[in-house]
Amino acid sequence: MSSLVQSVDWLAIAPPTIAAVVGLVVLVADLFLAESRKPLLGWIAVAGLAAAALMLLPLLDADHSTFCLVGDTQVCSYTADRFTLVIQFLVLGGALLCALLSVTALKDSGKRLPEGEYWFLFLSSAAGAALLPASRDLATLVVALEVASLPAFALVGLRHGDRRSSEAALKFFLSSVTATAVSLLGISFVYAATGTLHLTRVAERIQDVDGQLATLAQTGVVLTLVGFAFKTAAVPFHFWVPDTYVGAPLPIAAYLSVIGKAVGFSGLILVTVVALPSYADAWAPALAVLAALTMTVGNVGALRQQSTRAYSAVRLLAWSSVGQAGYLLVPIAAAGYSDDPETSVGSTLAYALMYGAVNLGAFSVAALVGRAHRLNRVADYRGLYAASPLTALLMGFFLLCLAGLPPGVIGLFAKVTVFAAAVDAGLGWLAVVMAVNVVIALVYYLRWTALLFRATDGEPVRHRGPAPVTVAIALTAVLGVALSGAPQLVLRFTDTGLF
Repeated sequence: MSSLVQSVDWLAIAPPTIAAVVGLVVLVADLFLAESRKPLLGWIAVAGLAAAALMLLPLLDADHSTFCLVGDTQVCSYTADRFTLVIQFLVLGGALLCALLSVTALKDSGKRLPEGEYWFLFLSSAAGAALLPASRDLATLVVALEVASLPAFALVGLRHGDRRSSEAALKFFLSSVTATAVSLLGISFVYAATGTLHLTRVAERIQDVDGQLATLAQTGVVLTLVGFAFKTAAVPFHFWVPDTYVGAPLPIAAYLSVIGKAVGFSGLILVTVVALPSYADAWAPALAVLAALTMTVGNVGALRQQSTRAYSAVRLLAWSSVGQAGYLLVPIAAAGYSDDPETSVGSTLAYALMYGAVNLGAFSVAALVGRAHRLNRVADYRGLYAASPLTALLMGFFLLCLAGLPPGVIGLFAKVTVFAAAVDAGLGWLAVVMAVNVVIALVYYLRWTALLFRATDGEPVRHRGPAPVTVAIALTAVLGVALSGAPQLVLRFTDTGLF
């Protein structure tokens, strides 16, 4: 008789585990630290995220799996393959940069943000986000998704006495809970039709379900995809994004724009490409239409932002992130048409890495400018070059990367990669829609970039950057410049190994 006791591969689960354990340490330490020493909690969190990210290095040598079925060790609930490591690198690296921004944001908040609760929630969400790409069964996938999402609701609305923050948290909560409910209903239908939750077994069994259960399986597939479309902020499920980003503390807006998207898109990839490849003729056209709608609505929304409106800089970045989500959906849709879905998925990961680095860079500069201009309008960036030449040059670089223009070569490279994935899959119409949207996006990115170098009417406002914000800007700049110099490294790194 085989033993039911399994050995756990602690090395494989180390990255999310370290983030979760450090979160508990911070929560307990908060009870004993004097008020004057509470800033130490932030540095403990930064160190914990750095340690979790470093634990990815020993996993590069080979795939690691754990929590496998007793009768079939090839079917596991947790797998640390190349796909997992790429997303975990994006999640933990992005969370580390957002933590650096948070150290300064908490110091500037005047005790309106409770530090112990903030860091516990932040690390808990990061742990769930790091767990999700390794999940290889639907139950673990949903648990990871909720561990990543539930603390984020609280983080958005954590600022004491701020009605805008409370409203943002409520909108985020309602939309996300709806998405979860729809996903769970879909997953329950898929389980009823296949009798399994493991992704690879779902892929095998859902092709041959009984005739009586075929409609149930099809409904389950549709509902599951609708739920994940909410999580990725795809149109028409994007309505919560602008208000949530504006109402949240700026580091949390940055966190949601990158880590939140990484969570949604990695879950969507696992459900579609790994669990439901036999239904590609259903989900691929749906995702292609969603991609076209999302990039168009996002870019038009960003284009309509008025530079003098309060918080217009954050709103523009929010609408821009919706547009970028459309580009990220293109290769996933292409995977349903392609004979080489692994390359298509790699294109999404490559774009996500580029987007994560430069978007966090733009948010880091926004955090710096927001310290002097509380309303953080696009108009407040006028004359930034006269006040802080290096900061203005870096912000211009980040915006040009997002636009896909030189010297932001990595942005251009990522867009060409996504464009090629659409063309190779025979989605010529989607490539045309993407090309039109790239042109639309050029208008508002270049308009903001030009504003950085215009003369101001009065004396330019000097922006003194605290060390954590300066480090965040420097790290994203170094990464963006390095990848612009050697963009081929991204594709080599994102060879997923999912298949």
